[in-house]
Amino acid sequence: MRLSDWRGRSPHKDAMTPKVVAVIEPVLAALGSETDPACWVAWGDDPAIRYMVLVPTLVGLAEVHVRVNVPQEGPRVSGKLVRWNRVQVGELAIEMASGHRLLTFQVESQVLRGSDADADGIAAFALELFAAIDGRSMVIAPAARKTIAAGGRAGREKKPATKPAMPRRVPAMPQLPAPKGR
Repeated sequence: MRLSDWRGRSPHKDAMTPKVVAVIEPVLAALGSETDPACWVAWGDDPAIRYMVLVPTLVGLAEVHVRVNVPQEGPRVSGKLVRWNRVQVGELAIEMASGHRLLTFQVESQVLRGSDADADGIAAFALELFAAIDGRSMVIAPAARKTIAAGGRAGREKKPATKPAMPRRVPAMPQLPAPKGR
């Protein structure tokens, strides 16, 4: 999901006001991100006070910590860029029971948990991170692309009876020659 898409999903009305987003965007740009990047927002326990935005960039994972309303200052944002070879991720685990999915994924000490539609979004974000860490582009199937674009809601819609398009192919990374024996 894009940063602009998260504004409608904010659990608190003041968490992503235009004033707050105006402070987030320059920090993201300084860390090598576009102004409206694909990202994940970890709302935490009290999103009215603070939350974290995780943004994959070309060189690493941007972590942006947002404090919504600092007394006498307004919103405050701090960020850091963690190179891909230093990003810590856990396993992507999914459980399914009675037609519902429960997914857990850990990235940089943040545990992302979700069910059903949220699980689809977390899975797409996790797969994008895995691909970036491995140094390859993400290949997204058309059905997953719809799910991501709809914020995880597309999986419940009826699908047309047409043949799906083939996923976009990305050339494989060149292999390094094997080391010679001593």
